[in-house]
Amino acid sequence: MDEYINSFMTYLHNVKKMSENTELSYRRDLNKVVKYLKEQGISEIGKVTSTHLNGYIINLEKNQFSAATISRNIASLKAFYHYLLKEGIVSEDMTEELHAPKIEKKIPEILSMDEVVRLLEQPSGDSSKEIRDKAMLELLYATGIRVTELITLKTVDVNLNMGYIVCRDANKERIIPFGNEAKKALVRYLGGTREAMVADPESEYLFANCSGQQMSRQGFWKLIKFYAKKAGIAADITPHTLRHSFAAHLVENGADLRSVQEMLGHSDISTTQIYAHMNHSHIKEVYAKAHPRG
Repeated sequence: MDEYINSFMTYLHNVKKMSENTELSYRRDLNKVVKYLKEQGISEIGKVTSTHLNGYIINLEKNQFSAATISRNIASLKAFYHYLLKEGIVSEDMTEELHAPKIEKKIPEILSMDEVVRLLEQPSGDSSKEIRDKAMLELLYATGIRVTELITLKTVDVNLNMGYIVCRDANKERIIPFGNEAKKALVRYLGGTREAMVADPESEYLFANCSGQQMSRQGFWKLIKFYAKKAGIAADITPHTLRHSFAAHLVENGADLRSVQEMLGHSDISTTQIYAHMNHSHIKEVYAKAHPRG
């Protein structure tokens, strides 16, 4: 079965233009299914039945995997079988009877506006690192982009005059505006700091780490944790917390959901609607609980 997974990965990469993270997720899910099937004595794709696949999902449930993880595994299997059918490798879709469990949409953790301000004010020095850190944090909160999008931004993706960035992935691109504070931080960073930090003058990436290479996800996670602690923020925040805070604060201040959906890059507006449920009273409650002087 491994050869079919490999050809499926090639299809995702070359035809569907999936991101590397999505491809890795599919491969990881499918490899686990293959391992389970081999333990059941099934090593040929043609001998897999819907009962076998249902047994795998029941096994995930018994091992107390989350509804989100189980749903993702089912989605991976369905995509794989869609490919196998299209290529004529199988004649029947064995995933038709697999149904994803209902996922409860949890209200995301957000920061109060005061906490955001305190966080963004932490890198205030004149060192190259603090100038860069200030630009990264301001841009992340100003645009609500994902951390992967932040660290893969290129200098050509930033339009300082018009005040927007272009975020690109395999299937589409979106234009996201940013405000004056992010602009000031970027102007300062691009006014000589970036040039001094990058090891390769030909590098296209906007942000570099202290070694002059492209900033990593792990590097930025450490950065935001450091400044959150310095700001006295008790919540265990992640880069995604700023993305949630960006969206919640926009909606609280009257932004329409379609615009927020477009800026966040959500394919389905139902994903964005969770921020509409975080009404003013709820955000005030979060503030009162989280803020030391609330």
